[in-house]
Amino acid sequence: MQSRTPDTGPADAASEGPLSAQLAFAVVGARRRAQRDGDRQVDTAHLLHTLLEADPTTSRAFDGGPAQVARLLGYLVQRTIGYGLRWRGTVEGTCLPPASGDGGVPRWSPAAATAMEGARARARARGADRVEGLDLLAALTRDRRCRAVHVLRRAGVDPDALTARLDDHLFDLER
Repeated sequence: MQSRTPDTGPADAASEGPLSAQLAFAVVGARRRAQRDGDRQVDTAHLLHTLLEADPTTSRAFDGGPAQVARLLGYLVQRTIGYGLRWRGTVEGTCLPPASGDGGVPRWSPAAATAMEGARARARARGADRVEGLDLLAALTRDRRCRAVHVLRRAGVDPDALTARLDDHLFDLER
């Protein structure tokens, strides 16, 4: 069966490297969420949102437990109906208008593309064949200016502590 979401070509950060089933689902979901919301780029908040919905291992990485994840998801939902509207019309990390992919399919923001590459590098560093959701979460937390980290802070998550937790438990969290 062929996907209804066409490939946006070489600039598509998810087109390289094998992803775990959960992460692949999250990537497709982020793209659909951006398109549905009328965003012309998939940003790091889109990735964080669908990652938390698609990958239970990622949700368990938060030391505040299910209540913290619920609060985080609440902020991510609010993004589409309120405070995130100021992001619409700009490229994540710049004031420039985004370029749309072919056929109106959202392309990756520079920060999202960097996060996907960081996730692949983390997977390689741990000797894995596939990029996992925790690899992406760790990459997202490293960019202190990205929208995902902004949302984490608004939900009361300390990005530095989360990064340290993910780094300290590079292999333990995957079990």
